[in-house]
Amino acid sequence: MTQAARGHGAPLPPLDALSVVIPVYNEETWIRTCVTALMASGQEADLLLDVVVVDDGSTDRTPEVLRELAAEHDIRVVTQANAGRLAARTAGCAAAREPWLLLLDSRVIIDRTALSWVRRTIAEHPDRLVWCGHVDVETEGNPYAAFWSGLVKIGWRRYTSDPRLVSFGAEEFDAYPKGTTGLLIPAAFLDEAVRDFESLFDDENLSSDDTRLLRDVAGRTNIWLSPDFRFRYHGKQGARGFLRQSYFRGTTFVDGYLGQPGPVRRALLAALGAGGVVAAASLRRPAVAVLGLGTVSVAAPVVVSAVGGSRDEVRSAALLAPVFSLTFGAGVLRGLALAAVRLGRRGRGAPQG
Repeated sequence: MTQAARGHGAPLPPLDALSVVIPVYNEETWIRTCVTALMASGQEADLLLDVVVVDDGSTDRTPEVLRELAAEHDIRVVTQANAGRLAARTAGCAAAREPWLLLLDSRVIIDRTALSWVRRTIAEHPDRLVWCGHVDVETEGNPYAAFWSGLVKIGWRRYTSDPRLVSFGAEEFDAYPKGTTGLLIPAAFLDEAVRDFESLFDDENLSSDDTRLLRDVAGRTNIWLSPDFRFRYHGKQGARGFLRQSYFRGTTFVDGYLGQPGPVRRALLAALGAGGVVAAASLRRPAVAVLGLGTVSVAAPVVVSAVGGSRDEVRSAALLAPVFSLTFGAGVLRGLALAAVRLGRRGRGAPQG
């Protein structure tokens, strides 16, 4: 099927120019690294870059660094009061000029050859229009990042056990890694997905702006993935950030998967059932809760090791899995409550917020 036949108007032009949208909040160090690597990759690909960085109300030296980067690399900076990543991305996409978009986060560093490879591949295969980046997680000295990396290897082992060129549509959507950081997509496709996007929650800052959004894209066209379109993610350190992220991801997990058929929803329902049983038993016998967390602490590193996790990932799974289970579970409960509130409002015919 040609690009024009997909219902997106005129055929897309070749990937000769690319708009890049980067939301940033208090990342004075990483935004410089991110933009510098991006410009090097664009130069390697002989690709014209239209870079839009959205400062989401930073309170550190990020605005000053952005002024320096604008003078050095001719990037454009959009400034807004702190409103969250989704709002920042929306503002950046509205300012983008080119028919091709790359969504990037400030802690995600693109490989120097990534844009050359994907530009050449799209020229040879013009039907391969949507690409999720292959993201390696920098785990050295960061047990929290190592934990997330191990978790990814469990959920998406079909790809992580053998990274290779693959594509997936709606039927295999849950089996492969995906996200909206390092996402290359025609602007028209993204506009269409955003227009049709509907969260289970009233608060858009808690919605799944990656899984739920990309599920819609995968229903329209295959999403491609390759280790040659490579990025490296540098996660934040610190227990407080890990707890906040776990809680937030528990909530967005509900938005991304509740109501969607497939193994992830079944796993979610099974986990909720098991958690409910343990919680009920723990009210009478607190030792049950301790035993349950101990089981998680033992089982998690075994599973991570079985799917090819590194020594750091296995160690982090043993250390952090009990805390993650509690915090992520609390986030899931919040997500279920938010979905129930919205469903109740819709049932009563109340106006949506």
